[in-house]
Amino acid sequence: MEQANHKERIILGIDPGTAVMGYGLVLEKGPKIELISLGVVKMDKIDDHMLKLQRIFEKTVALIDNYKPDCLAIEAPFYGKNIQVMLKLGRAQGVCMAAALSRNVSITEYAPRKIKQSITGNGSATKEQVSAMLQTLLKFSETPDFFDATDGLAVAVCHSFQKIQVSRGGKVTSKKSHSGWEAFVKDNAARVSIIPKK
Repeated sequence: MEQANHKERIILGIDPGTAVMGYGLVLEKGPKIELISLGVVKMDKIDDHMLKLQRIFEKTVALIDNYKPDCLAIEAPFYGKNIQVMLKLGRAQGVCMAAALSRNVSITEYAPRKIKQSITGNGSATKEQVSAMLQTLLKFSETPDFFDATDGLAVAVCHSFQKIQVSRGGKVTSKKSHSGWEAFVKDNAARVSIIPKK
C-alpha cells in the first residue's frame, strides 16, 4: 500500500484501451522522477472482447509482479459521443483496477484533461506535445511506436506531480493526501461547515 512518507516509490501509469493499452513506470526519489519503463500491450489481433479484457488483466498483473509499484495511476475514460466505445474503455479500466486490487496496490484516477494540464500546462495539448514534454522531463530520446506508451507514462508523471508542489520561493513542499472524506474534514475543520439536518 502507498504510504505518505515514502522516500522512494514506484508509480505505474496506465492508459487503458481495448486495441492498445499504454503503460509507463517511474521511480520517484523525493522531488526527482526517473523513467523505469514504458510500452504498450497490443490487442488489435484479438477479436473477442472478453479475451481482450483477460489479456489486459494478465498484463497488468504481470507488470505489478515484475516492477512492484507502490501505486497505480490510471486515466479515466473520456466522455465521447459513442456510448459503445465508452463502455469498452470503462471495462478495460475496471479490469486494470481489479488487477491492481488483487495485488493490494492503491489506485488513483485522473481525467485526460488533468493529465495533459499537469504535463504541459495545457489541458487541450496534443499527444505529440505530451510525448515531447515527457522526453524533456525524463531525458529519453526513443520515440515509442505508439503514443499510447507516452500516454500511460503521462498518467504516472501526473500522479507524481500531485504529491510535489513547488511554492513561489522555489521550495518543494509536500501536498498532504487524505485517505477519505473523514480525514479531510478532520484536517480542514475551519474550511468545512456542517449543515444540520432538518
